[in-house]
Amino acid sequence: MNSSIQSLLQQSGLKTNAFSPGSRYYSIDTATMKDANGNDITYLRRRFLPPADQFFQLQQHTVLQGERLDQVTDRYLGDPERFWQICDANNAMRPEELIEEPGSKIKITLPEGIPGNSNA
Repeated sequence: MNSSIQSLLQQSGLKTNAFSPGSRYYSIDTATMKDANGNDITYLRRRFLPPADQFFQLQQHTVLQGERLDQVTDRYLGDPERFWQICDANNAMRPEELIEEPGSKIKITLPEGIPGNSNA
């Protein structure tokens, strides 16, 4: 973010965010601690995987040989950088674990917390 815009937002009391709204870290708060010299160090608080019941499953995807998760994400979500949403829905800490085994199933879901309609 442009530093003059960020400075203006901070003066107004509005919360600034270094992450885009599509980032998994967008809603994560920061915290500050002091180092041994008394300097402030700002860091992101820990991000936990959301509970599986927060996701409404739309369908399953069968992993193909040589397929990458960004390709799967682009196909279903229209944005290869949102691979983390599929990781969250499948309770995966490491994105690679979802595509390691051809033939395995990946849940494709709505974003966390958005309820689906099972009668649709």
